[in-house]
Amino acid sequence: MRLRLFVVTGPSGAGKGTLIRRLVASRPDLAVAVSATTRPRRPGEEDGRDYHFLSDEEFQRRVEAGDFLEHVHYVSAHRYGTLREEVDRILESGRSVVLELETHGAKEVQASAPDAVTIFIQAPSFDELERRLRERATESAGEIGERLDLARRQAREAGDFDHVVTNDDVARAVAELGTIVDRVLREPSAAGKLSAP
Repeated sequence: MRLRLFVVTGPSGAGKGTLIRRLVASRPDLAVAVSATTRPRRPGEEDGRDYHFLSDEEFQRRVEAGDFLEHVHYVSAHRYGTLREEVDRILESGRSVVLELETHGAKEVQASAPDAVTIFIQAPSFDELERRLRERATESAGEIGERLDLARRQAREAGDFDHVVTNDDVARAVAELGTIVDRVLREPSAAGKLSAP
């Protein structure tokens, strides 16, 4: 079976993480790449499990060394990125890779790994997206406002990706995501290293 790189994208609050966790929990053939970030660790988070937490200096050094498949500056000046070594580690274990990225990072991967499969997750409405963000309340009011402004712009980008899944019901959306993954994994094999620039 062909190993593939799946990029799940969409605005904060759309439910990307929830859908990915539910999907991967029942799929030993998939693994989520742990992103690197410069943002502070939140209570309960572990380095290497939730994120690879890097200082601004270390992140920049690794950018300059070409260690990232994609990287982006995000709200409040925090940086996020996917380390190539993390993608390669999963592929070498015989599993396909799932990345959870914002749209800018997803487009960087599209450009550097054209074989990647991109899936845009959207909430059923903007009001619902706002409700989810405020209920989650891990950010300040100012950051929530920034995320909502960004979400409005990202919603217009949905058509730039291979698939769009509406997260109106978690079980239904996970099933749709699984159907997409199954269909892609049945495609004929192709040569090439997914994390190559």
